[in-house]
Amino acid sequence: MKRAVSISIGSSKRDKAVTVKLLGEEVSIERIGTDGDMEVAALKYKELDGKVDAFGVGGADLGLMVDDKWYRLFSVEKMVRFIKQTPVVDGTGLKNSLETKAAPFVEAKLGDYIMKNGGKKVFVMTGADRWGLAHGFVQAGYECVFGDLMFSLGIPIALHSEKQLKTLAAILMPLAGRLPFEWVYPTGEKQEERKPKYPKWFEWGTVIAGDCHYIKRYMPDNMKGKVVVTNTTTPQDVELFRKCGVKTLVTTTPIMDGRSFGTNMMEAALIAVSGKGRALTHAEYEEMLTKLGFEPSLQELN
Repeated sequence: MKRAVSISIGSSKRDKAVTVKLLGEEVSIERIGTDGDMEVAALKYKELDGKVDAFGVGGADLGLMVDDKWYRLFSVEKMVRFIKQTPVVDGTGLKNSLETKAAPFVEAKLGDYIMKNGGKKVFVMTGADRWGLAHGFVQAGYECVFGDLMFSLGIPIALHSEKQLKTLAAILMPLAGRLPFEWVYPTGEKQEERKPKYPKWFEWGTVIAGDCHYIKRYMPDNMKGKVVVTNTTTPQDVELFRKCGVKTLVTTTPIMDGRSFGTNMMEAALIAVSGKGRALTHAEYEEMLTKLGFEPSLQELN
């Protein structure tokens, strides 16, 4: 059996292990949280290096791929410094392939509802770290607002175009990439805290899209009628969305044993199944996704 392990600096409360069959191959996929401690994560990678088929980096990114430009996150790189053998990925490969399918999926399944309930307007929590997701909505003709400045840097300014997003990344990422990661993204127990902010943009958007931790942390209590498009969800997350009135939840990765796993976990699983012992190319990911028939999952909550 193949084995893929995601070691996350997120909360250990979200840990999960399941065995699934992908392309005829059984693969164990496991998520291990370290409650915000990067050094514990680094030592866990060291312990398992060479003993598993692929690693995922959870709760953080090794860098951001904004269009075709890669920006390193130096504070995260130390977490994987002990890895010598096992291939390690952070989900970027799937974010820019699997997540681009989200907007066309939403249009096909929910287009009529969206047009009757506010129109094609999407509030993307942060577009720089989910370029494929954001770009998919732009290509589908949505009016977009990106909250990168609001949620990553605490600056109450909305971005309205991909050009602004790329310009911001080019200016800020060489500096922001060297900041402690916890300054720009909730880690450990902070991922479970609720701090509603910028309610007018949540009210404005018919669709709320982006990282699940950001959406949960900052969304208002009233999300009645909203369509949420996100990545990793637990049953507890789904219940919170239902309680806040979210009508439809779309996850960009498949539901397995009651929850969806992050793109880093799924990317590691695909590498494990491939047997190539390395990160895959965009074309290889696309080929495997086509064979697997992976597409977003939809849950009607209210």
